[in-house]
Amino acid sequence: MSIIDPERIRLRARLLAALNEDAQLEQAIDRMALALKRGGKVLLFGNGGSATQSSHFAAELVNKFYFRRRALPALALAADMASVTSIANDEDFRFVFSRQLEAYGRKDDVALGITTSGASANVLLGLAKAREMGLGTVALCGNRPQALLQVPVDVVIAVDAGDTPAVQEMHLFALHVMAETIEAKLFGGDHD
Repeated sequence: MSIIDPERIRLRARLLAALNEDAQLEQAIDRMALALKRGGKVLLFGNGGSATQSSHFAAELVNKFYFRRRALPALALAADMASVTSIANDEDFRFVFSRQLEAYGRKDDVALGITTSGASANVLLGLAKAREMGLGTVALCGNRPQALLQVPVDVVIAVDAGDTPAVQEMHLFALHVMAETIEAKLFGGDHD
């Protein structure tokens, strides 16, 4: 007897197929590539696993995905623990990303918020602050994008699942597609 539930594998396959057809993914890539080409940066944020995925994606842009090239400016806001804990302690945890966006965001930048639930207050406030400041906004979420659409966010990539691990797996796949495609658009080149 297999310990792997075959329905979980089928779910992931369906979600990957849907993501492959999602025009929002291409729009997100185009927005970030254009911002980076114009000298802007990508500011990323999320909580828990989404925070680590933000850091992972930032590292792919700053260092490389497939080949050595000029570093691209990307900053994972959850990685600055001094700012996160200071803002959370002195103000409120809801403001940990909006305050940092206020400090670092510029008009040519793109803010990318990741929230599996689609309703993380600090991610919503961060995206609202980014929009108020004139930044491009992109969000990754699960199957409840309603709060993000009310912000409103420019591009929402919603994974049609409520299962957190499945949503996070699709987010990582989307972030890898973004990193690979942005790198190719801006630098061309062959894969290692």
